Amino acid sequence: MDNNAYHFKFHYVNKYIKLTAFLICVLLINLCSLCCINQFPDDGLQVYTYRVVNEYPHDVDAYTQGLVFHDGELYEGTGLYGHSSLRRVELETGSVLQIHELDDKYFGEGITIYDDRIIQLTWREKLGFVYNRESFEPIDGFNYSTEGWGITYDGIKLIMSDGSATLYFLDPVTFEETGCIEITSAGHPIKLLNELEYINGEIFANIYRTDRIARIDPATGNVIAWIDLTGILRFEDTTPQTDVLNGIAYDSDTDRLFVTGKKWQKLFEIELIALD
Repeated sequence: MDNNAYHFKFHYVNKYIKLTAFLICVLLINLCSLCCINQFPDDGLQVYTYRVVNEYPHDVDAYTQGLVFHDGELYEGTGLYGHSSLRRVELETGSVLQIHELDDKYFGEGITIYDDRIIQLTWREKLGFVYNRESFEPIDGFNYSTEGWGITYDGIKLIMSDGSATLYFLDPVTFEETGCIEITSAGHPIKLLNELEYINGEIFANIYRTDRIARIDPATGNVIAWIDLTGILRFEDTTPQTDVLNGIAYDSDTDRLFVTGKKWQKLFEIELIALD
């Protein structure tokens, strides 16, 4: 075999292996989603689909754990050990305008904004960070007893998820736990509550490893509606690194809703459409 033929064969085989690995990953993600979707009861609740209003670039290396839109600016918290960060992102281009990188020993999780501060959770380290919103300078920290997944602020208290069916309420000044509530639908606990966003009196929660968002009544813990985002990320926009849907942000000034996912190369502004 001559040298050119050898290199051609090597290139072909290598490309085939990469494609096979990618298809296996997609299959495994879909199987996980099917397993998790079994937790959704036939509860007769309103289901919403979506219309994509705008698409924006998103950093394909960002393992999105938290997303917030505040005063015209987009903030993002990313995860993975050695890659976790807090970012200020230009919506229209996806460019990272400002970044604070966490120490390699921390796995960054959800973020929210309280007054002039940004609050960021970590996963298994049971440690939250508090930053100056303008400078990203760390100014405080706090501990909690569970894993940290998602966090949001309802104007009075912080609301935190830990991957279970329970949401925890924290004082935004002392970070003391002030209560908790189990999230259910038709009497069934809804587990794997992930990234959170408080929107017009409701909690929107990503359900990990699914394309669903639960709309939750924070007073009762009942799911009051579902959002089904199946197919929002087209196959041609995926990469071998593409992971699950995660990330909800709301622009209260212009009533815009944004969603993205872990290592997605797109961020979407969507309009919700009620299914009959």
